[in-house]
Amino acid sequence: MTPLDPKLLHEGLRSRIVPDVNGLAVHLLEAGQPGQPAVLLLHGFPELAFSWRKVMPGLAEAGYHVLAPDLRGYGRTTGWSAGYDEPLAPFLLTNIVRDQLALLEVLGIPALHAVVGHDYGSPVAASCALIRPDVFRRVALMSAPFAGVPPRPLPNAADVHAALAALDPPRKHYQWYYAERHAAAEMYHPPQGLHAFLRAYYHHKSADWPGNTPFELSGWTAGELAKLPDYYVMPLQATMPEAVAPYAPTGEAPWLTDAELAVYAAEYARTGFAGGLQSYRAGTTGANAAELALFRGLRITVPACFVAGASDWGIHQFPGALARMQREGCADFRGLHLVRGAGHWVQQEQPAAVLALLRDFLAA
Repeated sequence: MTPLDPKLLHEGLRSRIVPDVNGLAVHLLEAGQPGQPAVLLLHGFPELAFSWRKVMPGLAEAGYHVLAPDLRGYGRTTGWSAGYDEPLAPFLLTNIVRDQLALLEVLGIPALHAVVGHDYGSPVAASCALIRPDVFRRVALMSAPFAGVPPRPLPNAADVHAALAALDPPRKHYQWYYAERHAAAEMYHPPQGLHAFLRAYYHHKSADWPGNTPFELSGWTAGELAKLPDYYVMPLQATMPEAVAPYAPTGEAPWLTDAELAVYAAEYARTGFAGGLQSYRAGTTGANAAELALFRGLRITVPACFVAGASDWGIHQFPGALARMQREGCADFRGLHLVRGAGHWVQQEQPAAVLALLRDFLAA
């Protein structure tokens, strides 16, 4: 696999392949110079290291060596396999933490100034800080709160899913859909085409969609979960491409041009979605919770903060998680920041605001 074409990158960004990283050849975006305090940026789903393109130059200008890998299962990182019937162990959170430790070892970085994670990258970053606080010396979580090591299994999950299916109209939770055998193929070959599917998906979860006016849910019940938009609690018989199709915008977004979207579409056209979806299977089956049970009861002790879009339903999709993160999950919580004018893709929708918040947190 070759690095990204430099023409696709913002000025100051470099793309390279780093071999021998816990069995992977990792595609890495980089800014700033080695020897400066290092900051590791971990992307979410369905994103890539490319999602950090707008904040990396500013962090480098602030004096940091900025690293953003394509995670296992994504983009130009190779050495992984994601067959539905293959073992989940390579995609457990503990092994994704090993990936980050191995990457730092290969790069000769003994400890980070900070790790930052968005969406799926947020539980990865939280696990890094929880397990190895000596290496990951501060953590910024984005869009997905860390409420502590999860219980096993999720309380009354089966009852809630049965109740969701019994609603009128019937619904289902997207994470359990993502864990189904057919989900990867349905997203890989959407009827509207990959570019149009991703455009609708990104738009529907952004501040551009006027329906994103989130509020706290009272509990993990079907009635409360049904208040979430269709991209979180989907129509029962719909695929994800079908669920977001009615919300497709008429044109490109200023924060995600068609040229930028084409980078995502081209990468997922090559890899498919199965690699990214393995992490949802690791979560919904309880495999992650079982693996992390060794750390249950521990808190993140390094300085921590949380950043999300003010229009992001993701902070409320697991009721109570936002409060538990501040009260129980993090022992040294430095601030919760909800960015106006941003939905779920906060560092892409409002990069200047996110950059300012990160720079303040990193300098504190």
